[in-house]
Amino acid sequence: MTTDYTKVFQDADAVDKYEHVTYAPDSYASQINERQQAYLRKLVQREFGAKLPVQHDFACGTGRAIRTLHGLVREAHGYDTSAEMMAKAEEVGSRARWHQIPPDGPVPNPVPAGHPAIVTMFRLLLNVDEAVRDRAVAFAAKALPTPDAGLLVVENHGNAGSLRHLRARRHSGERWFAELSHAEVERLLDRHGFEIAERRGFSMLTESLNGNPLARAADAAARALPGTDGFAVNVLYVARRKK
Repeated sequence: MTTDYTKVFQDADAVDKYEHVTYAPDSYASQINERQQAYLRKLVQREFGAKLPVQHDFACGTGRAIRTLHGLVREAHGYDTSAEMMAKAEEVGSRARWHQIPPDGPVPNPVPAGHPAIVTMFRLLLNVDEAVRDRAVAFAAKALPTPDAGLLVVENHGNAGSLRHLRARRHSGERWFAELSHAEVERLLDRHGFEIAERRGFSMLTESLNGNPLARAADAAARALPGTDGFAVNVLYVARRKK
């Protein structure tokens, strides 16, 4: 179900539940997060080497993407509309400078921290409307003005081409959760001068199937096959500014 991020996460109890229940050890979300962490750390090491980038984490929440890249960036900046989220990020050990931004209005300016840089956006696209998505990617375009300035990494945690979508259609014929297709993400990035360099899927399973050991084994095998990312529920896109 689509939620209004800005309103929901002004509440400290909702923030605490997000951090400690949604991402409880061995939960569906935490398993995906662990796979994403491994992928992102290898990506940064491969793409930036010894020249550590600055991280700009937009809609940083409790700083999960910031903690993922601890030790691999020369400084990190988290931007969020929720002071409660950023307070929780500090509490759980995310190391960054925090910047509260308004929920609407002009595109926020990234801190002028130099390049190379990596802009990360996790669990944002599905929780907001198209105008907010455009504002977020416009922020990334400010932080990454040229192809060699660095990378943008965005998460789509509701791929419309996934098995979850097919299962929902078969059972009810109606969608009760937010989705974005690969084409929609590509068009969003293209509008702001980005092109996708890499796409990676992190789970074929719905949360309800995740507790089944056989399903989890099949998921692991499927993720190892080339081209299966198109059917994953959760997908990361790595993009650069166009030349």
